[in-house]
Amino acid sequence: MELENQFTQVLGKSIADATRKELYAGLVTLVKQRMTGIPETEGKKKLYYISAEFLTGKQLGKNLINLGIYDEIDEILRKNGKQLSNVEDAEEEPSLGNGGLGRLAACFMDSIATLGMAGDGIGLRYHFGLFKQEFIDHKQHEVPDTWLGKPCWLEKTDVTFPIELAGKTYHSRMYNLDVIGYKNGHNQLHLFDLDSVDESIVHDGIEFDKTDIAKNLTLFLYPDDSDKNGQLLRIYQQYFMVSNAAQMIIKEEKDKGHDLHHLDDYIAIQINDTHPSMVIPELVRLLIKEGMSMKEAANIVTNVCAYTNHTILAEALEKWPMDYLNEVVPQLMPIIGGLDYAVVCAYNDNENLNIISKDNRVHMARIDMHYGHSINGVAALHTEILKQQELRPFFDIYPDKFNNKTNGITFRRWLMHCDHTLSTYIDQLIGESWKSDADHLQDLMQYYNNEDVLNQLDAIKHQNKVEFAAFIKSKEGIEIDPDSIFDVQVKRMHEYKRQQMNALWIIYEYLRIKNGQRPAHPITVIFGGKAAPAYYMAKDIIHLILCLQELINNDPEVSPWLKVVMIKNYNISKAEKTIPAADVSEQISLASKEASGTGNMKFMLNGAVTLGTADGANVEIRDLVGHENIYVFGRTSDEVINLYNTSGYHAHEYYDRSESIHRVIDFITGPELSKIGDPALLGALKDNLINKDWFMTLLDLESYCNVKETLIYDYQNREKWKRMALVNIAKAGFFSSDRTIAEYNRDIWHLR
Repeated sequence: MELENQFTQVLGKSIADATRKELYAGLVTLVKQRMTGIPETEGKKKLYYISAEFLTGKQLGKNLINLGIYDEIDEILRKNGKQLSNVEDAEEEPSLGNGGLGRLAACFMDSIATLGMAGDGIGLRYHFGLFKQEFIDHKQHEVPDTWLGKPCWLEKTDVTFPIELAGKTYHSRMYNLDVIGYKNGHNQLHLFDLDSVDESIVHDGIEFDKTDIAKNLTLFLYPDDSDKNGQLLRIYQQYFMVSNAAQMIIKEEKDKGHDLHHLDDYIAIQINDTHPSMVIPELVRLLIKEGMSMKEAANIVTNVCAYTNHTILAEALEKWPMDYLNEVVPQLMPIIGGLDYAVVCAYNDNENLNIISKDNRVHMARIDMHYGHSINGVAALHTEILKQQELRPFFDIYPDKFNNKTNGITFRRWLMHCDHTLSTYIDQLIGESWKSDADHLQDLMQYYNNEDVLNQLDAIKHQNKVEFAAFIKSKEGIEIDPDSIFDVQVKRMHEYKRQQMNALWIIYEYLRIKNGQRPAHPITVIFGGKAAPAYYMAKDIIHLILCLQELINNDPEVSPWLKVVMIKNYNISKAEKTIPAADVSEQISLASKEASGTGNMKFMLNGAVTLGTADGANVEIRDLVGHENIYVFGRTSDEVINLYNTSGYHAHEYYDRSESIHRVIDFITGPELSKIGDPALLGALKDNLINKDWFMTLLDLESYCNVKETLIYDYQNREKWKRMALVNIAKAGFFSSDRTIAEYNRDIWHLR
């Protein structure tokens, strides 16, 4: 009754009489009141996790769970004729990230707090995030994602710092987001902004003047960098983020009375991908201003900073032209030059180690690797590829810096919240200890041959599918059969993730059905994800999927057996509905290209079976569940790397010699799709697949089609499939972000 009375007092009216928005606002206030009673976590040493993205998702449900009052609030609302899920829908999802990088950062913040570590996040307060995705004429269109409103979990502070950009001083503004751990811990996510940012300058979708920094600095995450002004804006954003971070860190340490000469005793900084790399020269610069020598400052910063590499893709290992950096951050260039000079003096026989390359570009990852004490990959395979291939020159000189930290996810959001029914049933079966130690999920293996348990797990999955089908009907206007196989590929649109291969399988299956060869079981293929505005090939893949969606779903001969759904504006909230309903988790990246993946872990945890290549964390999933509980296809990472090294892959050879591949590729520009789509876009995609196909779609296509046919056939054996689902849930405990964070602390941060 105490909680209900507090809630009623906050509302100022009865719960039964309150509107959904009033209930949401009341719960925000109630949760914030509860948070104030939890002191911020302190320790001798504190972590600062700097990231361009924090894809936090909606906060209400997560905070209620972590405060331990979710079920009680749910019951109070039900008693008054309300639904908590309906109230949660009133919340705007924070648009502070895009994909796995940002979601990982959010999971890590949750686990850092849960484990009782002193650790804050630092990023930017984007007004419109990446963008809101709309579909018009079977094409992606981008519009601003207006998420900032009232009530908001972000708290505006009086904290500001002077930031020098292109010789002009701007004054930042810090906003804080409380991060509450699961029944433990309280940290902060600090997001920086400018008061002068003007949302009204955005026009014609997401167009804006890229040169007016005072008005545009934090409008969008990853502004289009296909031109010079866009690249300059990215540098402005990155330096703004890290200068705020460095100044805040030094201020906090001085306020605590700590000796900056021993800064490495008191703080740790984790650089999440290359976007925050300039924190290294900026911190060196500020320590020199405090009276240190260049050498001492660089040594301290090296002991403080650690770098997480998330990809081997060249596009993500940022290399900024010196001229651009001179224009935006001239005060930093003497520091970068000095850091590079020390490298050249030490390793003058290897140009591949230089921070500043011959073409006058500054390699951000090289700054991190020379002047950080730790370099970690995010899955066992990924780390080995970094050590033996992509970063081999650095591994040769810094072998002790390299280590692996396989990614993880917070089970509080990705099971307890998004599949509350399954979570509650697991509690009944094995108790609640798994919520604090996810390895206890293995206790579910005692039910491997328990027919009642297997049937109940299957019933929960089916109900999730029924609810997802209703959601898709309401949002996309597409009717899907909950008894069909839900085959899901939801992630950032990119050629290396190979959504195009899934689309080619759809064409393959469509043609088989038209030829009278029906699949062993009806299947619904579900996509979701955004393409970067200037990434035209990824947008062409979306166009193909949307054209196939229209063609197939309106064909009465095919649609009872095959349907296609492209979820519009896929985000965390939609993920929380999609993942619990999935039967099949599509993780089909070209082997060696996906660093880890975290969607694969979320699907596994919710009882989906992985269909994937031996790439990223798929390898570790396979090792945990066994070959009989996963579907693996395609070439190995070693084979793929060898093909790249020898220029041994030629897509047109596969197109020319395989009748089935030829037929599927030609269908892209055939009369059926040309009537629906844009022939120029479809033609560009077809041409790319035949003549370029950099991520080797056709290399694995026939293997993919064969394994997928086996999977569909196996789904008929319901007892086998139920056991596969159980094993995946039971073996998912390793992928808890609590485990990942404990390893980061043990090997890198040493917080205490």
